[in-house]
Amino acid sequence: MEQKDKLIQTIRQQNIRPLPKGYFILKKALVLALFAVTVLLGALALAVILFSIQQTDFELLAHIKHSRLEFFLAVLPFFWIAALAGFTLAAMAGFRHTAKGYKFTTARLAGYSAALSILLGTLVFLAGGARRFERAFDIRVSLYESVQEKKIKIWSMPDAGYLSGTVETSSDSAFHLKDFNGRVWAVRYGDSAFIAPVVLIEPGEKVKIIGKLLQEGQFRADEIRPWGGPGTRMRRRGGQD
Repeated sequence: MEQKDKLIQTIRQQNIRPLPKGYFILKKALVLALFAVTVLLGALALAVILFSIQQTDFELLAHIKHSRLEFFLAVLPFFWIAALAGFTLAAMAGFRHTAKGYKFTTARLAGYSAALSILLGTLVFLAGGARRFERAFDIRVSLYESVQEKKIKIWSMPDAGYLSGTVETSSDSAFHLKDFNGRVWAVRYGDSAFIAPVVLIEPGEKVKIIGKLLQEGQFRADEIRPWGGPGTRMRRRGGQD
């Protein structure tokens, strides 16, 4: 018996039937969908990382009393860095199972997946989606510590010279500030104090301050900066902050 006859006989004995064309179309669609979703999730993770970097005050490095390693450990969004790595690997695995995926090396797959996530993530960040996505994630995941929570912790150490909150009342060279814990401070500043150009010391203004604790409830400001970073005033007046 020839080889082809043996093969036909085996097919008949085992009742092997060809898979319908729709099966392969569906499989291809699912693989591509998986790739698209993982790239999108990676992009969202990267957008939150960029948002975290934007909110990080690297000026603090000139004033920080503890090690810089402690500072970076406090501000780096390790959760989102791990998520970005995981989604990039998942996207690579998904693309590997496409019809032409076998032609690409691991390095090229990683490069393409990362490039797509970087492009989309940057667009999401520039459009303001990172802030909204991170805020929604914070509301739904109780164990998650948001970028803003990390930031408030860093800027709520008056003993170390860092204070932040909302201006309640203001006068010449002084104002009252309610911090994020609800405590009211009398803040004084002199002519030598640095005040960022975008900051107006008026009721409702959110600021972060570098200075010195004078006594209980009193603080001297050496530097006064906007809470949300560059462009905060424009966003707030536009109703987006």
